[in-house]
Amino acid sequence: MKLDPKIPSGPLTEKWNHYREHVKLVSPGNKRKYKVLVVGSGLAGASAAASMGELGYQVECFCYQDSPRRAHSIAAQGGINAAKNYHNDGDSAFRLFYDTIKGGDFRSREANVYRLAETSVRIIDQCVAQGVPFAREYGGLLDNRSFGGAQVSRTFYARGQTGQQLLIGAYQALERQIGLGTVKMFARHEMLELIVVDGVAKGIVVRDMVSGKIESHMADAVCLASGGYGNVFYLSTNAKGCNTTANWRAYKKGAAFANPCYTQIHPTCIPVSGDHQSKLTLMSESLRNDGRVWVPKRKEDRLKHPSSISEADRDYFLERKYPSYGNLAPRDISSRSAKEVCDEGRGVGPTGLGVYLDFADSIKRLGKQKIQEKYGNLFEMYERITDENPYEVPMRIYPAVHYTMGGLWVDYELMSTVPGLFVLGEANFSDHGANRLGASALMQGLADGYFVLPYTIGNYLANVKPSDRPSADHVEVKKAEQNVQSRIEKLLSIKGKTSPAHFHRELGKIIWDYCGMARNKEGLEKAISLVQDLKKRFWSDVSVPGSGQSLNQALEHAGRVADFIELGELMCRDALQRSESCGGHFREEWQTPDGEAKRDDQQFCHVAAWEYQGESQEPLRHEEPLHFENVELATRSYK
Repeated sequence: MKLDPKIPSGPLTEKWNHYREHVKLVSPGNKRKYKVLVVGSGLAGASAAASMGELGYQVECFCYQDSPRRAHSIAAQGGINAAKNYHNDGDSAFRLFYDTIKGGDFRSREANVYRLAETSVRIIDQCVAQGVPFAREYGGLLDNRSFGGAQVSRTFYARGQTGQQLLIGAYQALERQIGLGTVKMFARHEMLELIVVDGVAKGIVVRDMVSGKIESHMADAVCLASGGYGNVFYLSTNAKGCNTTANWRAYKKGAAFANPCYTQIHPTCIPVSGDHQSKLTLMSESLRNDGRVWVPKRKEDRLKHPSSISEADRDYFLERKYPSYGNLAPRDISSRSAKEVCDEGRGVGPTGLGVYLDFADSIKRLGKQKIQEKYGNLFEMYERITDENPYEVPMRIYPAVHYTMGGLWVDYELMSTVPGLFVLGEANFSDHGANRLGASALMQGLADGYFVLPYTIGNYLANVKPSDRPSADHVEVKKAEQNVQSRIEKLLSIKGKTSPAHFHRELGKIIWDYCGMARNKEGLEKAISLVQDLKKRFWSDVSVPGSGQSLNQALEHAGRVADFIELGELMCRDALQRSESCGGHFREEWQTPDGEAKRDDQQFCHVAAWEYQGESQEPLRHEEPLHFENVELATRSYK
């Protein structure tokens, strides 16, 4: 396997222009001859399908939800970054590029990140044209607020509903193309296999989740925009349906999986309240603009009512540790800091796993009305869940699994190691390194779909003949369908006594305990052994009632859990091999005297991409060296 990033030549600021000026094109008449499949209909998938439909390609788009509007992108709250410098506070494309590189702890590819930064300004214009109701300041210009890891205000927002409004914009563009007939939408269809013919991606096998019918769809290129794998932890901020199956099917067909151990823990989540929970609820990072994070200085005060704890007895630990950024320190650093004070016994709430996010000072300074305008829906959501009024009592928050920076390896053109297979948004690894800065996931998904893929996929299809598209009775198609059918039959035949949810919860605890906010060699080796044992028990004792010929949510969940189990093992292997701390990957053996991450640029300044070697075989680890020509490899500091 060769990892060729295909980075264009020339200065960093000219690479994307140079690429577009020399890219191969497909004429409008010929575009109608090509068919492209898009798996996923969130921001990356919907924008890609709409854009390619507008260009004239035949597009088929698939999602497992009942509507594209149910995609998890809708849950994003706080905002989307763009380097427009409306506040005249010194922002620029280069500064956004540098903040993203630094935020990812210098473990991302320069060329991809700069393209993202320079494309960001066009995304905002596109969304405004679609009617996205971004907040505006008194003069009529779009307003901005700050997010972690930046000292400028570059985050555009629509109250606490930014993801929802952006997705509605992309959904409208997608529905327009569906109405025009350029895009065919397949809701309630789950991708269960990638069809590879002569080493090239040529289609997918899907299951109609209502009827149970297995069917194949052939095309000239396949685009995966199926999101991240945070639900490997069971409890996460992701929607319950989010899964890794599309990516994992591609991995087993030859697509390298890059940096699977890079997962993001978000510091601003409502704490776990008990074993009854099936997911966690996020409180937007934007709240840290006006909320101050603190815990009592003394352990004995942790169960006191917060109003009874004097200012002198409070530890505003982020402001103390990171005075330059304060409460807007990046997510990985803020999360670990919250864990540290809770581990010291100063955590608040019944479980001791919580810190306060307090708005008293901001309400006093700005007034309650202003806070309501900025965060009203988030405050209402918090009160409905906790039965506590955050205008009167500080919110309680604790870190939780949120985003995954790892994903299928892609080159500059967003193509995986399987020719013809493109990967967009959170499903790929490309832009965030070892940690994602807030408000950049929405930016990447829309950049990939609206502005990158339409160029790069044309460059690929210009060398493909539509007549080479295999027919539905091709031997590889039949083999892929049989693989899907055999797997379904195997799951149904076990007749065990343990539910898929039980195995999922058990897996999540293993990965959280040993490959969560902190990892070490002993724990990771133990986790690998535990996951291998869990896999054996799953395939001998899972209970999947019903049949595969109808709606069967237990069958859906079982298939996804089986893939999560295998991915969980790969995550632990990746974390074990990376003997350094960087971003969200914190190895306890590699930290500075004051508890900060300690990188090893000599040994690990590279992307780790794993190649599947077969069932029960250890995967092969490949490396793509990372070269930094425009930024200095510096120790990451927010102090």
